[in-house]
Amino acid sequence: MLHYNQCWEQAHREVEEIFRTIFPERGLAVREEQIRLCHEMLSTLLEGKIALCDAGVGIGKTYAYLVAGILIKKHASGRFSRNADSLVVSTSSIALQRAVMEEYLPFLSGVLLEKGIIQSPLKGIIRKGKEHFVCDRRLALRLEAVKDKKKNEKQREALNSLRLHYDMDKVQNLSGFDRRLVSVPGSCPKECPAGHFCRYRNYLKRAVWEDIAFQICNHNYLLADVLHRERGSRPLLADYGALIVDEAHQLPEAARQMYGRSLCRDEVLEISDYLEREHRRKEARGLRETYAGLLASLKAAGDKDKSSTDRETFTCPEGCRHALKETASFFAKTAAELKGGVPVWIRNRLEEAAEVLELFQRQEKSCILYLQEDQEKYPVFCATSREIPQRLYKTLWGKSFPAILTSGTLKAGDGFERTRQETGLCGPRPVKECVAESPFAYDENCLLYLPDTLKECRKGSRREAEMIAGHIRSLACSTCGHTLVLFTSYSLMGNVCRILRKDMPFPMVEVWRHAQEEITAFKTMENAVLLAAGSCWEGVDFPGDMVSSLIIVKLPFSVPDPIREAERENYGTLREYIRAIALPDMQKKLRQGFGRAIRTERDTCVVSILDHRAVPGGRYHEDVLCVLPKCRRTGSLKEVEAFIRERKREEYYL
Repeated sequence: MLHYNQCWEQAHREVEEIFRTIFPERGLAVREEQIRLCHEMLSTLLEGKIALCDAGVGIGKTYAYLVAGILIKKHASGRFSRNADSLVVSTSSIALQRAVMEEYLPFLSGVLLEKGIIQSPLKGIIRKGKEHFVCDRRLALRLEAVKDKKKNEKQREALNSLRLHYDMDKVQNLSGFDRRLVSVPGSCPKECPAGHFCRYRNYLKRAVWEDIAFQICNHNYLLADVLHRERGSRPLLADYGALIVDEAHQLPEAARQMYGRSLCRDEVLEISDYLEREHRRKEARGLRETYAGLLASLKAAGDKDKSSTDRETFTCPEGCRHALKETASFFAKTAAELKGGVPVWIRNRLEEAAEVLELFQRQEKSCILYLQEDQEKYPVFCATSREIPQRLYKTLWGKSFPAILTSGTLKAGDGFERTRQETGLCGPRPVKECVAESPFAYDENCLLYLPDTLKECRKGSRREAEMIAGHIRSLACSTCGHTLVLFTSYSLMGNVCRILRKDMPFPMVEVWRHAQEEITAFKTMENAVLLAAGSCWEGVDFPGDMVSSLIIVKLPFSVPDPIREAERENYGTLREYIRAIALPDMQKKLRQGFGRAIRTERDTCVVSILDHRAVPGGRYHEDVLCVLPKCRRTGSLKEVEAFIRERKREEYYL
């Protein structure tokens, strides 16, 4: 015990030494807050506990948990029941995975080697699914197939570059068609003739080396590993001694995806096409025709019920019950008849398809069942478990290893209750809570503008779009562009954009779904206005004067859907549901959006909320203020102009 306490004390002393080396220029108060956060994380890992750590923008949470993980590897190896020499870092975004692997770890490795805190370089590896990697045999076949054919030159260069890069995420301009054709197949045969020199298999071997300190993956891969272990299958990740979940606010959504099931028309066509290539035309035709009959019966039932939407809770019409049963039975029967004649993964997919349809046929109560339209307007069968928090506790938090869940938006309102509820951390295992406030001087560098001229308008009306467009135009003129506008609805965004295109005096960039090129273009402009929705609420970084005006058009309440409707059933009244679920979810999303405003200590920004419910006297005014950093507030556009003039230099306006 004495030796262990000495190691513990030594580890905590090294935290302070490391952070004073990493951030020598930072103010004492800021650095002390970083050190406090790292101490909390280190204690959590050393004590084998779980912690929820809400860390504000700029606090350096990534450095905090990596340093804590490094010191655990150094001082507590072998202390836990699993292999303590490996830690898993799970994130939501590819960008953060790359940053940890290519920036944070190499930098820390150099600093700690120089200080003598570690004796060998830190090693990590990014773990992800087969579909991200090149199959060398399939690549050779594809290159031969396109050798003498016309092909887009950039796509040809990208395809050729895969000879050097087996991770396809590192290659630009690779077409989706080429990507599918050359990726490692779902079932990778052990007897493959290229197996001895396969780059993907060599990658898997490196992943289990003993000197790998950090396995870095996304939340879906982490949960896929959990499912493999739960079923007794071969784990995807090497055994690990501690878990760090960054961007932890995204874990519940990943769990809904992983613990849910779905079936779409494209999947059935893909299986049928494969069987046809394998000369199983009878089975392929049967699958297509049976599934087409099911879709026809659904369409007929939908035509009778004109109230149906593209995403609603499923209630099985009488006319569809028989079609569901017949289709599920045919899929299961086909899978059984194909045994031994096709790869295992094809049979597995057929069996899974049959199971999804059976859930809908018997109206399974343990699942939330709903239909969702794909891009071609065909229905997708979706089934989401009602017991996700319980499953997360059983498979992750109920185990003995320590875990840290961190994000800038885990806390909502007065505490972590909503996060605990969604992640399953309401179980018997104790959970520590830690809040590290952002070091940025919001009271000096941020102005919150809640217009005193806002009026309530009918949702979706022309008047609403014109009022919002007017406020955006006035604010953009007040700040000379440099504006990011966040919408919660693509429909409203489209209506506002059509109005603004006529007379916006600054370059205007519109970001629709999956438009990274537009974001990149905006960053190269001097004084543009970027209008966006969806993923731009988080994960995008506009430091400096790129964004001096952040406009949040509406409070980001979630759109009602079957999953939220199922949650609502647990509350006696709508008011109780709003206070317990809808409001905390909105507050967390609002904090994510607000975080786009100030990204460095020197940034200055006006944040405007154009929702009448947020202004003084509005229904959610106090709920908004309680989750945002303390900063000056105004309802006057003149004060907005004065604030920008005071803080921007002359070249800002040129």
